[in-house]
Amino acid sequence: MTNDIPKNNGTEETGQGDAVRHEKEEAFVSDATRLSARLIYEVIRRDGEEELRRPVPSLVWSGIAAGILISLSVLGESILRTHLNSDLPGSFLVENMGYTLGFIVVIFGRMQLFTENTLTTVLPVIARPDRAKIVAMVRLWTIVLAANVAGAFIAASFLGLTEVLGPDLRQSFTELSHHAVGFGAYEGFIRAIPAGVLIAAVVWMMPSAQGNAFFTVFAFTWLIAAGDFAHVVAGSVEMAFLLVRLELGIVPALLEFFLPVLAGNVVGGTAIFALMAWGQVRNEVEHGTGQNESS
Repeated sequence: MTNDIPKNNGTEETGQGDAVRHEKEEAFVSDATRLSARLIYEVIRRDGEEELRRPVPSLVWSGIAAGILISLSVLGESILRTHLNSDLPGSFLVENMGYTLGFIVVIFGRMQLFTENTLTTVLPVIARPDRAKIVAMVRLWTIVLAANVAGAFIAASFLGLTEVLGPDLRQSFTELSHHAVGFGAYEGFIRAIPAGVLIAAVVWMMPSAQGNAFFTVFAFTWLIAAGDFAHVVAGSVEMAFLLVRLELGIVPALLEFFLPVLAGNVVGGTAIFALMAWGQVRNEVEHGTGQNESS
């Protein structure tokens, strides 16, 4: 009588078990391995390519929403200032936590914020510069910046021309606004450079932040306020607030605040951070290496 029991059954089961264990180990290693600089660059580059192709109405509405909601940063800081005892040690650092609110909403809401685009849309242009990409980048920057400022004016008009702010909160908001626009052109430009670098750093770290994304945005935007640096969009809310209340003239607003801070943010986000980011991946990108390496 022939024995029909298959031979080497134990060996096959052992092989299958080894394969399953190997797959689990690979999955664990993949989850634990940090993204390489090359992969972070590729994520941001593809995101930038997508942004450059977005239709104008989408950019406009997203930019306006960002300009309106970034006012939460100034409002949050004003609320904490109003209710904190300024004589307590460290009250300034706690007060500046309110500044993170608008950035958290805008960044996680995937709204168009001009200073994010000083890195996101620049990397595709640096990698493969051509006339079409440069024109698309300038188009996006112009639309988003204009939309951000329009949104900032909408929010500032609501806050400045209605009674939505109580007397104490209005005073805190006004004090913060005068401080933000009162540096002068040169100092505003210098103070805007670190802010541009910090926002670009947030964009660069987000692909690998995973569960720490909230803390990343919170910490780096808090540093902007704690370091007394200048951000052109959040600052535009403060500028617009003083303009609609006739406490600031249009010429000093443009020449002593808006244009110098805009230039500083662009220098920080593009001329410094974007070029440094490109420099560390350039050889890998041009030679097609490093796709699967971790940093």
